[in-house]
Amino acid sequence: MDIEISTVATTPFDDQRPGTSGLRKATKVFQQPHYLENFVQCILDSLPQKAGARLVLGGDGRFHNREAIQTIIRMAAANGLAELIIGQGGILSTPAASHLIRKNATDGGIILSASHNPGGPDGDFGIKFNTPNGGPAPEKITEAIYAATKTLSAYRIAATDPIDLDRIGETTLGGLTVRVIDAVDDYAELMQTLFDFDLIRDYLGDGRRMVFDAMHAVTGPYARRIFEGLLGCPEGTVWNGEPLPDFGGGHPDPNLAHAKKLVETMYAEDGPFFGAASDGDGDRNMILGHRFFVTPSDSLAVLAANATIAPGYRDGIAGVARSMPTSAAADRVAEKLGVDCYETPTGWKFFGNLLDAGRITLCGEESFGTGSDHVREKDGLWAVLFWLNLLAAKRKPVAEILREHWQTYGRNVYARHDYEEVDSDGARALMDDLGARLPAMAGTRLGGRTVAYADDFAYTDPVDGSVSEHQGLRIGFEDGSRIVFRLSGTGTSGATLRVYLEQFTDDPADYERDAHALLEPIASLAAEVAKIEHYTGRDTPSVIT
Repeated sequence: MDIEISTVATTPFDDQRPGTSGLRKATKVFQQPHYLENFVQCILDSLPQKAGARLVLGGDGRFHNREAIQTIIRMAAANGLAELIIGQGGILSTPAASHLIRKNATDGGIILSASHNPGGPDGDFGIKFNTPNGGPAPEKITEAIYAATKTLSAYRIAATDPIDLDRIGETTLGGLTVRVIDAVDDYAELMQTLFDFDLIRDYLGDGRRMVFDAMHAVTGPYARRIFEGLLGCPEGTVWNGEPLPDFGGGHPDPNLAHAKKLVETMYAEDGPFFGAASDGDGDRNMILGHRFFVTPSDSLAVLAANATIAPGYRDGIAGVARSMPTSAAADRVAEKLGVDCYETPTGWKFFGNLLDAGRITLCGEESFGTGSDHVREKDGLWAVLFWLNLLAAKRKPVAEILREHWQTYGRNVYARHDYEEVDSDGARALMDDLGARLPAMAGTRLGGRTVAYADDFAYTDPVDGSVSEHQGLRIGFEDGSRIVFRLSGTGTSGATLRVYLEQFTDDPADYERDAHALLEPIASLAAEVAKIEHYTGRDTPSVIT
């Protein structure tokens, strides 16, 4: 099909610096004339060889997803790309997109998502570029894209009819082949190479009831195919399985605050033995047993300790990595296994070099993200399947598995307090003030505890030597407890102050106690030391997880 190509004059926008997970803004911002086009042109211009390039393209189905995909198709055709691989309906979970990039050896991929942020006309939208390894673009690439956005004067776009995204098949636009594929097939096939589906199917078929809340987000089709199809769970096991542009009016963040119905069901007297949820783009997970919540930090540690039960990890793990705010539970497992444990900044891209270099097999973040070397993104459904494989192998409830784990390794009691949409200037003033006071804290007593270290976390990548500074303020105590303060880079309005609380205990009496009760003293200390109410006007967090 012949196409007509236009070069459209434009002017830069001053707010297109990507964060830890790409560019996220209110949907209305992306709907401005030229806004999406400018950023996409800068992504395409960043490719080492734009002419003939091949990319994966898809998103989480949120409002404006289809329109954005059509725009990107027209721009790809105008910029001389050779192929786009697109999920049917414009749908691709983030881990599935990572897998497709790797499996098809493309030049990268463009993922349209604002992850766990709300969707709809008044919600959020996002776009990020993943490199040929399947992972989020590292800082050197996102900074190059940002630099290009500040000088861009024109973009190229073709005038074509819309592609039918719901029909599997190929369409040619000039020199560009647009290939619409089944969004689930390749991912489901990959999962069957990693986990014992026969064992899980038999276990679930023995009268055990599980539920999975897809939160009207991207994992609905994947979960229905895998749980209700391949694993034989009854229809209705997957809740909210139809992806909706506004996520059904909900907040697609799988945590105790936003998956309330799931939590209520799991804590009911006759609740299922296992429950889980995933987020907007399918890379996060929440794991629940009957009347038991598994923190993401504990989840990573338990999977690392039991990795060899899954066929894909029978030879053991090379190492494990966690983001700095994530609890040190995985560190204790790594030490016992005799493998390395790496502490990285927040952001999945920091795990990429370690995975590519073969230094680690499993990795995770406290923000409900866990993954492995099968892709270069965190993976919600992968984590759920890993837990099901573990439950089927051990034939013990979730709570018992955790308590046995603590008997061996001790318990890193953990929680995160989020102060959402606080005044940005106040939040920055808090961090500046606290940061200035940190150097004098080491060796002093705070709240009856002795400070072992107090610093602004910096990371030197052991593979390429790159340095990332100002990654979060840490106060560590001699008893193993920690307080960490960070400003989140995933929101689109105001600032989110995240306060991470951790306390280690090897007292068996504490294994039955509520985490928030155990952490109450250190939570009060954190609020006092950082002067949270003074700087934010908040005396309680918005969300506690």
